[in-house]
Amino acid sequence: MEATEELPVVPRAGAPPPVLGRYRLGARLGSGGFGTVYAAVDERLDREVAVKVIPTGGAAPERASREALAAARLEHPGIVAVFDAGEDDEARYLVSELVRGRTMDRLQADGELSDRDVLRLGLALSDALAHAHGRGVIHRDVKPQNVIVPDRPRSARSAAKLTDFGVAHLAGDVPLTRTGDVVGTLAYMAPEQADGQRADARADLYSLALVLYEGLAGVNPVRGGSPAATARKLGTVLPPLSRKRKDLPAELCAALDRALSPRPEDRGTLDELADELAAALTGVSDEGGTILAHPLERPRTAQLPPPAGRVVAGLAAAGLAAAATTLVPGAPVTAPAAAAAAAVAVAALPRAGWLACVAALAFLLAAADRPGTAIVLLAAAAVCAALVRGSGHAWSLPAAAPLLGLATLAGAYPALAGRAGRWWQRAGLGAAGLWCLLLAEPLTGAVLLSGDEAPRRWGADAGAALDGVLWPPLSSGLVLLAGLWAAAALLLPWLVRGRYAGVDLVAASAWAAGLGAGTAAIAEWAGATEPRGLVAGAIAAGALAWLLPRTLPRDIVNDPR
Repeated sequence: MEATEELPVVPRAGAPPPVLGRYRLGARLGSGGFGTVYAAVDERLDREVAVKVIPTGGAAPERASREALAAARLEHPGIVAVFDAGEDDEARYLVSELVRGRTMDRLQADGELSDRDVLRLGLALSDALAHAHGRGVIHRDVKPQNVIVPDRPRSARSAAKLTDFGVAHLAGDVPLTRTGDVVGTLAYMAPEQADGQRADARADLYSLALVLYEGLAGVNPVRGGSPAATARKLGTVLPPLSRKRKDLPAELCAALDRALSPRPEDRGTLDELADELAAALTGVSDEGGTILAHPLERPRTAQLPPPAGRVVAGLAAAGLAAAATTLVPGAPVTAPAAAAAAAVAVAALPRAGWLACVAALAFLLAAADRPGTAIVLLAAAAVCAALVRGSGHAWSLPAAAPLLGLATLAGAYPALAGRAGRWWQRAGLGAAGLWCLLLAEPLTGAVLLSGDEAPRRWGADAGAALDGVLWPPLSSGLVLLAGLWAAAALLLPWLVRGRYAGVDLVAASAWAAGLGAGTAAIAEWAGATEPRGLVAGAIAAGALAWLLPRTLPRDIVNDPR
């Protein structure tokens, strides 16, 4: 039961005797159609409890009995524990743990739940419902008002506490309602439940998905302006969550949309929904978050710490600055000094640092009579900035494509790009990596992929750089590889989901084979030489596609700055 503040219970002169001979009632915490809840003290055990007082008569006592029987089967940190039940001539009493906190609907109304908070609550509720279902209890009334968020949860599993099992269905027991009767709350009710059919675990899954949809979108897609309007929406296909929240991970939206299918057999399972919530946990915003971090957010031993992205970005900028400075005769700064400045700037302020670094290097190159090199550098940077939306340190990742090319493993790059959390970032990183790879060949003079030769002295001639370096990939069609790599990175998390090793191995192998075959076909169509390291790159791509979901966080570019 819910309590919002410390409410000591002090017996006063002439106070009524404790109910059931041991529970002394204190301040009223709330009331509803089935009774009033009070803070109380168990005088026998000297502990604070919550007591629901239900007047005799009507269906309320039967509901209280049902809640007590359901709670007696359950023992979970995400479910409000019921300690005792009893009755006297005036009322029936349900004694439960006193949870100091606020309900989910109140937190939502106050704007105190971040997107990540909603997923944290979803994980806790999924665990609690799985526990209940495993013991034959179907809640049938999952809604924000029945979810208490403790002020001081003891663990991530108790970040949310499910309460009010008064209309629960208990396996093996006489049902509370007859077939055709409707129990629950209309705006959160599964369609089959609203039709009076027997509700099973899939009805609770539907209601939970609806609660999470509302928490993320800010609106319940079922609730209408009247009960009749709400009833008309039951059983219809609801608007996709991605239509209201385009910034959320596509996989998360798809999982919630699936769980909200009108047909119970199409909803999947609680475990599948929990897997997607966990996968998306670090890929959504925690701005304004109030709930303690879930263990899945903490770096595992095989993961890089959160600052690692900035460190890698800084090192990449340092390498670029050092390499470019060596091309400038009589540069005002030494290569080590330029590298150090670039590293600090990009690590501290990724986007601003990269823009300043590239602008300074382009200016130095142009001043040193190397305008062609400056144009190629700006072209690579501009594409990265345009395609890789999000954090600035993500602009460093496309540099991995040329580095892999030096090791004849350029084809493995899309597996790295596929670890970005948002679909447009994956696609942008895939395309930007290919573009940087094509431009790095004339810059380094090495065969990284196509091996096409650039004209001599293009670095000192802006026209030669445009005609001989930038235009050939566009005119030959070789740039279509950018679309292939973007598609490969985009689809990878949907094919290799990191759940079952055997299934993932087959999917990763098929994905890598298709990537390699597509790369070879486009290169042949464009009239380019056979890509270097095609087989080795495909093997490495498949290995990384299988391994990375098990060792790295889902979103490798999630940084708001």
